[in-house]
Amino acid sequence: MAVTQTLSEGLKREFEVVITNSEINKLVEKKLENIAKEANIPGFRPGKVPVSVIKNRFGKEVIGEVVRESVDSATKDTMEKNKLTPSSQPKIEIVSFEEGKDLKAKLLVEIMPEFEIPDLSTLEIVKPVVKVSDKDINEAVQKIAKENVGTKKITKDRPAKKGDTVVIDFIGKVDGKLFEGGEAKGHNLKLGSNTFIPGFEDGLIGAQKGKTTFVNVTFPKNYQAKNLAGKEAVFETKVNEIKEDVEITINDDFAKTLGMNGLDELKKAVSEQISKQHDQVSRDKAKRQILDKLAETISFDLPETLEKEEYKNICSAMNPNSKPDPTQSEKLDPEPDKGMSKEEKLDAAEIAKRRVRLGLLLSEIGRKNSIKVDEEDTRNAMMKEIQKYPGKEKEMMEYFKNNPEVQQQFSGPIFEDKIIDFILELAIVKEKPVTTEELYKEEDLDLKKEASKAKKSNKIVANNQSKKTQKKVQKKTQKKT
Repeated sequence: MAVTQTLSEGLKREFEVVITNSEINKLVEKKLENIAKEANIPGFRPGKVPVSVIKNRFGKEVIGEVVRESVDSATKDTMEKNKLTPSSQPKIEIVSFEEGKDLKAKLLVEIMPEFEIPDLSTLEIVKPVVKVSDKDINEAVQKIAKENVGTKKITKDRPAKKGDTVVIDFIGKVDGKLFEGGEAKGHNLKLGSNTFIPGFEDGLIGAQKGKTTFVNVTFPKNYQAKNLAGKEAVFETKVNEIKEDVEITINDDFAKTLGMNGLDELKKAVSEQISKQHDQVSRDKAKRQILDKLAETISFDLPETLEKEEYKNICSAMNPNSKPDPTQSEKLDPEPDKGMSKEEKLDAAEIAKRRVRLGLLLSEIGRKNSIKVDEEDTRNAMMKEIQKYPGKEKEMMEYFKNNPEVQQQFSGPIFEDKIIDFILELAIVKEKPVTTEELYKEEDLDLKKEASKAKKSNKIVANNQSKKTQKKVQKKTQKKT
């Protein structure tokens, strides 16, 4: 086998691989001999099948296997001998191969860029913190009480009013005909909760117990059932019962209905929950600061393949309604930014550069500091995800069990969080007391804001790269003179 490098440009490397016919024949003969020893073919004793018979039956299949294995081996050897770390899966193209002739192939690979990890101990991070106040706790407890309010039957007959809960039987008709889902009995409906079609609850205000009311409504134009969207309907509704809310006294007895020993224990649990929420938001903001500072700190060339792939993902997020041309093959990689404006394409490109640069940098920090994701970490993340689907735990567990590649998707965020925690331990972190409103202000970072940050960091990076290039040119010029 002969390997010759034909291209070394930036992060791209290309090699010509030649595997001689003689090498291929030796490997094919060896495989055929091994098959012959174990083959069980009618008319021949086990292990006594002539190689010529095996060749006639399995020759083409064996040659295919040898070619695949030889190419894979050549790729591995080339990477190891040249000490190359690929940034993505190397591509191999068979240029020419005919039986009886040498195999010629082209190996294309993009390597990982070389860069120095910045001194993480010099990073200055301002972490916003909020102290949980008695007011916050009391408001949260009152909200819990409101959500757990009970009801009681009204003692005196009176018309239903907003805030009451009515127990109703109803039959809905559109154009005089019943429709699917338009009938129920014994349904509890709180008037003013806005859980029914607009106008339905208002139509029951003033209704009397034991009487039937005809409520006229119009389904919204964007109603999920398209056959009903925008249609007028009449609901024949009988009010069986009217109930009013029971005022809750927030005390030890109320806390015990929630499984607590008393009000103090409930307040303590609420305080811990609020603190946990605040801490998560605070950490997220500290993480954004870390990413912003790292994005502006280091400059290096980016692998084109990774950049294109990330660009494609971002375009899909920015342009979710776009559909690939069904006449185009996936291999042709149809334009992911079709229909996007020039500005949107530029934003997507800037974000892609920033994300790839940060991804490579974080991965290198993790690698050099032996940060790993354990099976237990992935399992815990999976269980948290399963808990989001109450009543479907078994189905979700079975889904993850049968799709191990989906389980692996949990590893990326866990790995990133571990790296961020590692950086926070090294960095200079200063806590800044803020109000709850300040902490939660601009909590969500949309793509437009990320694009703005990306443009800023990429501009700094480009300037740094330009300065480095200028210094290299100056050094070369000085040597020549």
